[in-house]
Amino acid sequence: MNAHPGRARRHQRASTLVELMTVLAIAAILLAVGAPDMRRMLRAHRLNAAVTDLFNALGLARAQAIMRGSRVELVPAADDGVDWSRGWVVMVDRDGDRRPGPGDDIIAMHGALDEGITIASVFTTGKKPSYVAYNGAGRSCSDTSTLAARWGSFSVTSFDQVRRIRINMLGRARICDPARDGPSCGATE
Repeated sequence: MNAHPGRARRHQRASTLVELMTVLAIAAILLAVGAPDMRRMLRAHRLNAAVTDLFNALGLARAQAIMRGSRVELVPAADDGVDWSRGWVVMVDRDGDRRPGPGDDIIAMHGALDEGITIASVFTTGKKPSYVAYNGAGRSCSDTSTLAARWGSFSVTSFDQVRRIRINMLGRARICDPARDGPSCGATE
């Protein structure tokens, strides 16, 4: 028979505490090792969501232009008409100022992107404010002439990751990854 039954219980509790501390230490190490990958994965997810949203807005603008048989534009929502990361608007620009206004037909609006995501654009005509316009045939065009082709690309960046949306002179857009696709994913068409 055991002369000290309380001593055995205390020993059992102590070894459970040591085991718990070991498990917590291992969990802390795994979390510390995995956290940077988790942050990178979340950034990649947010970047892909932003690229998809912009790509879908381009598709909507093009589809609306074809459906209406007239020019439809995608413009930055920012007052300066340049900062795409603050959102964008798909619209019929009735007054020709490339800015959403009371007389314009607003088709869709997108809010500001997550912090750390930036968008730069390079197009054949570098007019500011920035815009993408589609004519009634679904081709990319200038905002002053439905016959003048205009093409280029968007570079969407989040920290060290970049995705591009390239728009050819026919107005077709595609998404590419410069790290994966190499030279075929350059900043200009």
